[in-house]
Amino acid sequence: MLKKWFKRILNKKSRSKKSEIFYAEVSKIVQFQPENIELFETAFTHRSYKKFNEKGEVINYERLEFLGDAMLGSVIAAHLYENAPKGDEGYLTQMRSKIVNRAHLNRVGKNLQLQKLLKSKAPFSHFGENIYGNLLEALIGAIYVDAGFGACENFIYKNILIEFQDLERLENKITSYKSLFIEHSQKHKKTFRFESIEDNGKDKIKHFKIHLYYDEQVIAKGRATSKKKAEEKAAQRAYYALQSQMKKRKKK
Repeated sequence: MLKKWFKRILNKKSRSKKSEIFYAEVSKIVQFQPENIELFETAFTHRSYKKFNEKGEVINYERLEFLGDAMLGSVIAAHLYENAPKGDEGYLTQMRSKIVNRAHLNRVGKNLQLQKLLKSKAPFSHFGENIYGNLLEALIGAIYVDAGFGACENFIYKNILIEFQDLERLENKITSYKSLFIEHSQKHKKTFRFESIEDNGKDKIKHFKIHLYYDEQVIAKGRATSKKKAEEKAAQRAYYALQSQMKKRKKK
């Protein structure tokens, strides 16, 4: 313990003002004082930054992202195993996928403002929403290597699992409206198709426009920065439109 304290003091003296600011911001996010701050610098280094170590090897967050993804899955799997004793393998897998879905991880990363620590030579506007989730997973990997499983588990509980303590509420959470819409269409034997439409918007970032056909009629439209997101947005609007129609029919 004393050895770690002396090491922190020596590291603090050798850090520049810029590094000191980075250290303070990381400490605030992870809620402890990192021992190896260089590890966390790696967790926020994008491949476009073109940073190399003494051996000429590329330094970026991708390896830590891989590790963080694995740790995240393990912690959540253990949490579900302990808190859903009656859940079978299929149920546990479904619940885990709802917690680690990309939209949720992106939202957590954005709330923590991880993008402020990113080192990249590419403009941030060139990145999609997934950069937030990627940085979050890399950060989790760095926490594990620097402070061990306990600190990693604690961070995941406080920042990711906190809103999923109610498993019944999680069961009802919709993570893919597209899957739900396709399931509904197949159940009611309706034809459907997602059609890409040329987008003439003047946005700096390329957008995709989708028309969703249901029984050969356009039931909803979606526009987003990726085809997948545009399809999901159109499917969500279509799903609620169909739910509204069904409610009206029941009232009659």
